[in-house]
Amino acid sequence: MIKSNVYDCTMIELDKHHHKKGNITVVENGRTVPFEVRRTYYLYDVPSGESRGGHAHRELRQLIVAASGSFDVTLNDGTGVKRTFTLNRPYQGLLVVPGIWRELNNFSSGSVCLVLASHEYDENDYIRDYGEFLVYKKR
Repeated sequence: MIKSNVYDCTMIELDKHHHKKGNITVVENGRTVPFEVRRTYYLYDVPSGESRGGHAHRELRQLIVAASGSFDVTLNDGTGVKRTFTLNRPYQGLLVVPGIWRELNNFSSGSVCLVLASHEYDENDYIRDYGEFLVYKKR
């Protein structure tokens, strides 16, 4: 088990280049993102009032970006400490380390949640039951 807490998770400012024809943000392995990106996915068309996440990972690290719109990410390390981040700028990302329970909610209309992940999908890496998560954190 990886000993981690919500203060190991932080906002990362991504490179933003302004141009009169529009902005561009560049994300590079090992430079902008402190891990090698092995998987990328995005959430969109999340119905009003719905939430996503509701799980933790044993090894996976993620950079979560509001590519469009806004949403909240609430992090919980199992010790009673929670932090909520509002993501609403496409040039900022939230680094989430392993061993942190996460919930995403309050999606604005048209929001797109972009996730850059350190590992390919592995169901065995997920902890989907909060009680199991608490037991995992106490090991």
